[in-house]
Amino acid sequence: MRAVILAAGRGRRLGSAGDERPKVLLRFGGRTLLQRHIEILEYCGIGDISVVVGYRAQSVSDEIKSLGRAGEVSLIDNPRYAEGSVVSLWSAGAALTNGQSTLLMDGDVLYDWRLMQRLTRSSQANCLLMDRNIEPGDEPVKLCIAQNRIVDFHKKPQKAHDFHGESVGFFRLSPEIAASLLAGAGDYVTSGRHDQEYEEPLRDLILSSAPDIFGYEDITGLPWAEIDFPFDVAKARRNVVPHLSDTADEAADERHARARQ
Repeated sequence: MRAVILAAGRGRRLGSAGDERPKVLLRFGGRTLLQRHIEILEYCGIGDISVVVGYRAQSVSDEIKSLGRAGEVSLIDNPRYAEGSVVSLWSAGAALTNGQSTLLMDGDVLYDWRLMQRLTRSSQANCLLMDRNIEPGDEPVKLCIAQNRIVDFHKKPQKAHDFHGESVGFFRLSPEIAASLLAGAGDYVTSGRHDQEYEEPLRDLILSSAPDIFGYEDITGLPWAEIDFPFDVAKARRNVVPHLSDTADEAADERHARARQ
Protein backbone atom coordinates (compact mmCIF):
# COMPACT_ATOMS: atom_id res chain seq x y z
CA MET A 1 0.00 0.00 0.00
CA ARG A 2 1.22 3.47 -0.79
CA ALA A 3 0.13 6.98 0.21
CA VAL A 4 -0.41 10.00 -2.04
CA ILE A 5 -0.72 13.32 -0.21
CA LEU A 6 -2.28 16.24 -2.08
CA ALA A 7 -0.37 19.36 -1.00
CA ALA A 8 0.03 21.54 -4.08
CA GLY A 9 -2.41 24.37 -3.35
CA ARG A 10 -1.62 27.80 -2.01
CA GLY A 11 -4.21 27.93 0.75
CA ARG A 12 -5.39 31.47 0.01
CA ARG A 13 -8.22 31.27 2.54
CA LEU A 14 -5.71 31.07 5.39
CA GLY A 15 -4.47 34.59 4.70
CA SER A 16 -1.77 35.76 7.08
CA ALA A 17 -2.37 32.74 9.35
CA GLY A 18 -0.60 30.64 6.74
CA ASP A 19 2.42 32.96 6.65
CA GLU A 20 2.68 32.32 2.88
CA ARG A 21 3.75 28.74 3.51
CA PRO A 22 2.21 25.62 1.98
CA LYS A 23 -0.37 24.36 4.46
CA VAL A 24 1.53 21.11 5.06
CA LEU A 25 4.29 23.21 6.63
CA LEU A 26 2.05 24.72 9.29
CA ARG A 27 3.22 23.68 12.75
CA PHE A 28 1.06 22.15 15.44
CA GLY A 29 2.60 21.03 18.69
CA GLY A 30 6.09 21.68 17.35
CA ARG A 31 5.73 19.54 14.20
CA THR A 32 4.59 20.36 10.70
CA LEU A 33 1.57 18.67 9.23
CA LEU A 34 3.91 16.99 6.75
CA GLN A 35 6.10 15.58 9.50
CA ARG A 36 3.03 14.27 11.28
CA HIS A 37 1.76 12.64 8.05
CA ILE A 38 5.06 10.90 7.44
CA GLU A 39 5.46 9.67 11.03
CA ILE A 40 1.89 8.39 11.27
CA LEU A 41 2.05 6.65 7.90
CA GLU A 42 5.34 4.99 8.77
CA TYR A 43 3.96 3.91 12.13
CA CYS A 44 0.99 2.33 10.33
CA GLY A 45 3.33 0.44 8.00
CA ILE A 46 3.16 2.74 4.97
CA GLY A 47 6.68 3.57 3.78
CA ASP A 48 5.88 4.37 0.14
CA ILE A 49 4.82 8.03 0.29
CA SER A 50 4.39 10.58 -2.51
CA VAL A 51 3.50 14.24 -2.07
CA VAL A 52 1.92 16.26 -4.88
CA VAL A 53 3.46 19.73 -4.70
CA GLY A 54 3.11 23.00 -6.58
CA TYR A 55 3.06 26.19 -4.56
CA ARG A 56 6.49 26.75 -3.00
CA ALA A 57 7.47 23.18 -3.80
CA GLN A 58 11.08 23.78 -2.81
CA SER A 59 10.09 24.54 0.78
CA VAL A 60 8.31 21.18 0.97
CA SER A 61 11.40 19.49 -0.45
CA ASP A 62 13.55 21.26 2.15
CA GLU A 63 11.28 20.04 4.95
CA ILE A 64 11.57 16.45 3.73
CA LYS A 65 15.36 16.77 3.71
CA SER A 66 15.37 18.26 7.21
CA LEU A 67 13.35 15.26 8.39
CA GLY A 68 15.94 12.88 6.94
CA ARG A 69 13.43 11.47 4.45
CA ALA A 70 15.09 12.61 1.20
CA GLY A 71 15.02 9.66 -1.18
CA GLU A 72 12.27 8.01 0.84
CA VAL A 73 9.40 10.44 0.29
CA SER A 74 8.96 11.32 -3.38
CA LEU A 75 7.60 14.57 -4.81
CA ILE A 76 5.19 14.85 -7.73
CA ASP A 77 5.24 18.28 -9.33
CA ASN A 78 2.01 19.91 -10.41
CA PRO A 79 2.91 23.16 -12.21
CA ARG A 80 -0.80 23.80 -12.78
CA TYR A 81 -1.61 23.79 -9.07
CA ALA A 82 -3.53 27.08 -9.24
CA GLU A 83 -6.17 25.57 -11.55
CA GLY A 84 -7.85 23.27 -9.02
CA SER A 85 -7.23 20.19 -6.92
CA VAL A 86 -8.56 17.83 -9.59
CA VAL A 87 -5.43 18.72 -11.56
CA SER A 88 -3.31 17.63 -8.60
CA LEU A 89 -5.14 14.31 -8.55
CA TRP A 90 -4.57 13.90 -12.26
CA SER A 91 -0.89 14.77 -11.81
CA ALA A 92 -0.45 11.78 -9.53
CA GLY A 93 -1.09 9.38 -12.40
CA ALA A 94 1.94 7.12 -12.00
CA ALA A 95 1.41 6.82 -8.26
CA LEU A 96 -2.23 5.80 -8.72
CA THR A 97 -1.65 3.19 -11.41
CA ASN A 98 1.22 1.11 -10.07
CA GLY A 99 -0.89 -1.87 -9.07
CA GLN A 100 -0.92 -1.12 -5.34
CA SER A 101 -3.71 -0.09 -3.05
CA THR A 102 -3.53 3.65 -2.43
CA LEU A 103 -4.21 5.98 0.45
CA LEU A 104 -5.27 9.30 -1.09
CA MET A 105 -4.98 12.09 1.46
CA ASP A 106 -5.65 15.79 1.85
CA GLY A 107 -2.46 17.38 3.12
CA ASP A 108 -4.20 19.99 5.27
CA VAL A 109 -5.55 17.68 7.98
CA LEU A 110 -4.30 17.45 11.57
CA TYR A 111 -5.32 14.12 13.06
CA ASP A 112 -4.69 11.40 15.59
CA TRP A 113 -2.78 8.38 14.34
CA ARG A 114 -5.72 6.14 15.26
CA LEU A 115 -7.69 7.55 12.30
CA MET A 116 -5.05 6.24 9.93
CA GLN A 117 -4.88 2.93 11.73
CA ARG A 118 -8.65 2.60 11.36
CA LEU A 119 -8.31 3.16 7.61
CA THR A 120 -5.32 0.88 7.00
CA ARG A 121 -6.83 -1.95 9.04
CA SER A 122 -10.30 -1.69 7.56
CA SER A 123 -11.76 -4.76 5.92
CA GLN A 124 -13.08 -2.47 3.15
CA ALA A 125 -10.82 -2.38 0.08
CA ASN A 126 -12.32 1.01 -0.83
CA CYS A 127 -12.96 2.98 2.30
CA LEU A 128 -13.75 6.53 3.47
CA LEU A 129 -13.61 7.96 6.99
CA MET A 130 -16.66 9.64 8.50
CA ASP A 131 -17.16 11.78 11.59
CA ARG A 132 -20.77 12.15 12.72
CA ASN A 133 -19.88 15.29 14.68
CA ILE A 134 -20.29 17.62 11.73
CA GLU A 135 -20.62 21.39 11.79
CA PRO A 136 -23.61 22.86 9.91
CA GLY A 137 -23.18 24.61 6.59
CA ASP A 138 -21.95 23.95 3.08
CA GLU A 139 -18.21 23.82 3.82
CA PRO A 140 -17.91 20.23 5.14
CA VAL A 141 -17.98 17.46 2.55
CA LYS A 142 -20.81 15.16 3.63
CA LEU A 143 -20.67 11.40 3.54
CA CYS A 144 -24.31 10.29 3.28
CA ILE A 145 -25.46 6.89 4.47
CA ALA A 146 -28.67 4.96 3.77
CA GLN A 147 -29.14 1.36 4.92
CA ASN A 148 -25.48 1.36 5.96
CA ARG A 149 -24.32 2.18 2.41
CA ILE A 150 -22.78 5.33 0.98
CA VAL A 151 -25.34 7.00 -1.25
CA ASP A 152 -23.86 10.48 -1.71
CA PHE A 153 -20.63 12.38 -1.16
CA HIS A 154 -20.80 16.13 -1.58
CA LYS A 155 -20.90 19.50 0.18
CA LYS A 156 -24.51 19.81 -0.98
CA PRO A 157 -25.78 16.23 -1.24
CA GLN A 158 -28.74 15.49 -3.47
CA LYS A 159 -29.57 11.90 -2.56
CA ALA A 160 -31.98 10.90 0.20
CA HIS A 161 -30.19 9.36 3.17
CA ASP A 162 -30.64 8.21 6.76
CA PHE A 163 -27.80 10.27 8.21
CA HIS A 164 -24.56 11.92 7.22
CA GLY A 165 -21.20 12.84 8.68
CA GLU A 166 -18.15 14.77 7.59
CA SER A 167 -15.56 13.19 5.34
CA VAL A 168 -12.09 13.38 6.85
CA GLY A 169 -10.45 13.63 3.43
CA PHE A 170 -8.57 10.31 3.54
CA PHE A 171 -9.49 7.52 1.14
CA ARG A 172 -8.31 3.94 0.79
CA LEU A 173 -8.57 2.78 -2.82
CA SER A 174 -8.05 -0.59 -4.46
CA PRO A 175 -5.78 -0.62 -7.55
CA GLU A 176 -8.79 -0.88 -9.85
CA ILE A 177 -10.72 1.96 -8.23
CA ALA A 178 -7.60 4.15 -8.08
CA ALA A 179 -7.14 3.69 -11.83
CA SER A 180 -10.80 4.51 -12.45
CA LEU A 181 -10.53 7.63 -10.30
CA LEU A 182 -7.49 8.77 -12.25
CA ALA A 183 -9.39 8.28 -15.52
CA GLY A 184 -12.26 10.34 -14.13
CA ALA A 185 -9.89 13.12 -13.09
CA GLY A 186 -8.42 13.08 -16.59
CA ASP A 187 -11.89 13.53 -18.07
CA TYR A 188 -12.44 16.57 -15.86
CA VAL A 189 -9.15 18.15 -16.88
CA THR A 190 -9.38 17.49 -20.60
CA SER A 191 -13.02 18.60 -20.79
CA GLY A 192 -12.24 22.00 -19.26
CA ARG A 193 -13.53 21.26 -15.77
CA HIS A 194 -10.07 21.56 -14.25
CA ASP A 195 -11.28 24.15 -11.75
CA GLN A 196 -13.26 21.51 -9.85
CA GLU A 197 -12.33 19.91 -6.55
CA TYR A 198 -10.89 16.41 -6.70
CA GLU A 199 -13.91 15.10 -4.76
CA GLU A 200 -16.10 15.54 -7.86
CA PRO A 201 -14.71 12.58 -9.88
CA LEU A 202 -14.66 10.54 -6.67
CA ARG A 203 -18.35 11.29 -6.15
CA ASP A 204 -19.05 10.30 -9.75
CA LEU A 205 -17.31 7.00 -9.11
CA ILE A 206 -19.17 6.36 -5.87
CA LEU A 207 -22.56 7.04 -7.47
CA SER A 208 -21.83 4.89 -10.53
CA SER A 209 -20.35 1.89 -8.68
CA ALA A 210 -22.12 -1.09 -7.19
CA PRO A 211 -23.43 -0.31 -3.69
CA ASP A 212 -20.94 -2.62 -1.98
CA ILE A 213 -17.80 -1.27 -3.67
CA PHE A 214 -17.27 1.61 -1.24
CA GLY A 215 -17.47 1.34 2.54
CA TYR A 216 -16.70 3.60 5.45
CA GLU A 217 -15.24 3.64 8.94
CA ASP A 218 -16.86 5.78 11.62
CA ILE A 219 -14.14 7.69 13.51
CA THR A 220 -16.48 9.84 15.59
CA GLY A 221 -14.81 10.87 18.83
CA LEU A 222 -11.23 10.81 17.55
CA PRO A 223 -9.52 14.23 17.33
CA TRP A 224 -8.87 15.79 13.94
CA ALA A 225 -9.33 19.05 12.05
CA GLU A 226 -9.15 20.25 8.47
CA ILE A 227 -7.19 23.49 8.15
CA ASP A 228 -8.86 25.91 5.72
CA PHE A 229 -9.37 29.21 7.54
CA PRO A 230 -7.50 31.21 10.21
CA PHE A 231 -9.96 30.12 12.88
CA ASP A 232 -9.22 26.48 11.98
CA VAL A 233 -5.60 27.01 12.95
CA ALA A 234 -6.48 28.47 16.33
CA LYS A 235 -9.19 25.88 16.96
CA ALA A 236 -6.89 22.99 16.05
CA ARG A 237 -4.17 24.21 18.40
CA ARG A 238 -6.65 24.72 21.18
CA ASN A 239 -8.96 21.72 20.80
CA VAL A 240 -7.12 19.06 18.81
CA VAL A 241 -3.41 19.16 19.67
CA PRO A 242 -3.92 18.50 23.41
CA HIS A 243 -5.86 15.32 22.62
CA LEU A 244 -3.51 13.76 20.06
CA SER A 245 -1.84 10.48 20.98
CA ASP A 246 1.86 10.42 20.20
CA THR A 247 2.85 7.63 17.84
CA ALA A 248 6.28 7.29 19.45
CA ASP A 249 4.70 6.76 22.87
CA GLU A 250 2.19 4.31 21.46
CA ALA A 251 4.92 2.36 19.68
CA ALA A 252 6.89 2.10 22.91
CA ASP A 253 3.79 0.90 24.76
CA GLU A 254 3.21 -1.78 22.13
CA ARG A 255 6.82 -2.96 22.33
CA HIS A 256 6.62 -3.17 26.11
CA ALA A 257 3.34 -5.08 25.90
CA ARG A 258 4.84 -7.61 23.47
CA ALA A 259 7.91 -7.99 25.72
CA ARG A 260 5.66 -8.91 28.65
CA GLN A 261 3.83 -11.61 26.70
